Amino acid sequence: MNRLIILLVTAFLLTGISCNNSGKEKIKENEIIATDPTAENLKILNDKIAQTPDDPALYNGRALIYLNLNNIDSAFRDINHALLLDSNKAEYYITLSDIYFAAGMVQNTLASLEKALIKNPTSNDALLKKAELHIYFEQYLEAIELAEKAISFERVNPKAYFIKGMTCKLNGDTANAIKNLQICVDQDPEYYHAYMQLGILFSSRRNPVAVEYYNNALNINPQSTEALYGLGMYYQENDLLNEALGTYNSLLLIDSTYKYAHYNIGYIHLVYLEMYREAIKYFNKAIQYDPNYVEAYYNRGYCFELLGDLMNARADYQHALSLRANYNLAIEGLNRID
Repeated sequence: MNRLIILLVTAFLLTGISCNNSGKEKIKENEIIATDPTAENLKILNDKIAQTPDDPALYNGRALIYLNLNNIDSAFRDINHALLLDSNKAEYYITLSDIYFAAGMVQNTLASLEKALIKNPTSNDALLKKAELHIYFEQYLEAIELAEKAISFERVNPKAYFIKGMTCKLNGDTANAIKNLQICVDQDPEYYHAYMQLGILFSSRRNPVAVEYYNNALNINPQSTEALYGLGMYYQENDLLNEALGTYNSLLLIDSTYKYAHYNIGYIHLVYLEMYREAIKYFNKAIQYDPNYVEAYYNRGYCFELLGDLMNARADYQHALSLRANYNLAIEGLNRID
């Protein structure tokens, strides 16, 4: 399983808290507390539970705080108590599914979501979380069917369209991926992750509209290093070197340890500008922040080779091979200098 997919699904499953139709104001307050898992808010819920020990919504809210604090045992204890008090609320089973997923119990996660859907067959949250689980299992047709079912109940549904878009992308259907992601941002112009995915998809086509999508993501989150890196890569791959260097340098103002930005600046100086000593400075930085960065060692060695410093070139090629056995570029480099 691709780690990015797992992280993406994890992020989905741990976001979003459903409200029931009764007691909305009370649950809404608990949701706000649960999304801000501070010691003070935990104390607030503890006090509320002491005053009203038979309110299952309070235990659900505290379970969510414990989940955000990664206190899985306490989260299980509270959600099970909420279900003991009221076993008919779909959102409590959704919370249970989130806790199971955080604990790595994926089959239990699925079973909890199925119980939620028995209690409320039209639950948008349960349908979409179940769709995300099918993405986790690489069951793309099932994921799309669940997202479409959610849309049939709730037409303005940007998350459902995002899930459809991501599923199409993972299944190699980029045309429908773009179509669904564009519907997502039409329905929610603040949907950062959809703009990012559109930027990536249009970058792969070398389509300049990618710049617009990355900039939309940056308008939502100006500190996004991933959006700046994606934009820099688009510029670099389309020979817009000044724009690429400016974007990478903007990224480094936000995170000076971002090794890929250092590496790419070094690569531009090596390959495009033929400024080998300047390139070495940036490969040094990349290696400083990741001592196992094989490609940075190789390219620094290639700079040394081009400068005629064969001793340092050999050392870098050999070190690259020590990190990645049978690394062909390093082997070819050693053969050249030998």
